[in-house]
Amino acid sequence: MAIAHRRIGTGPVRAIVLHDWFGTSANWGSVLDHLDPQGFSYAFLDYRGYGDRRDVEGRYTVPEIADDVLALADELGWDAFSLIGHSMGGKAIQQVLVRAPERVEKLIGINPVPAAPYEMDDATHALFRGAAHSPENRRTILDLVTGHRASGHWLNRMVGHSLAVSRPEAFGAYLESWQPLDLSAAVKGSTVPVLVLVGEYDLALTPEVMRATWQVSYPNCRVHPLPGAGHYPPHEVPVAFVTAVEDFLRS
Repeated sequence: MAIAHRRIGTGPVRAIVLHDWFGTSANWGSVLDHLDPQGFSYAFLDYRGYGDRRDVEGRYTVPEIADDVLALADELGWDAFSLIGHSMGGKAIQQVLVRAPERVEKLIGINPVPAAPYEMDDATHALFRGAAHSPENRRTILDLVTGHRASGHWLNRMVGHSLAVSRPEAFGAYLESWQPLDLSAAVKGSTVPVLVLVGEYDLALTPEVMRATWQVSYPNCRVHPLPGAGHYPPHEVPVAFVTAVEDFLRS
């Protein structure tokens, strides 16, 4: 069965794009309108249990996402490609790199979860675990990671989107996969070029955390803070975000 995805562009530079824990292939703000369709080919994948693949059954794990990414690349006829991953998607693109390093040209992480397990205290773990069934928990998390700066309307819309387009059992299972997963030994020392884009107002995955994790794992990694953004640069600073992404992919 063909893997449903959102395709933008027909250019020679190819990238597979992975969304965050709350998002889908459609939930990238106005970014989808700003991408260069002549220079680039983007394939946005929904995870099993999300978006256009909401009814696709699965184990709902990061390794399964990697399997689907490689299967999609095969369907597209892409022997080599770059990977873009937001937050949880940042852990998933590293899993793809571990599986098929010879196929991955570059990595771009957007406020990405590092390769090591993401440490949480008991209260934070309870907040995140409860988010599978609690709109209030989801809103609290979104408000935190955007630095308590986003409008109530935007927060409510993001919560509504995440509830409408993801299955609770998938949402919960992905947390139990990405949070404890440890890829640090498998990726350490990889020479793949890496760009980490990180909003300056993210109170969880900060620029300092990125430097202490991603730059330790990848010697060819540059951390690029994005002023005016928190955890959602594609929504908060879309033009600056696209410019940074395409400059790196093109270089």
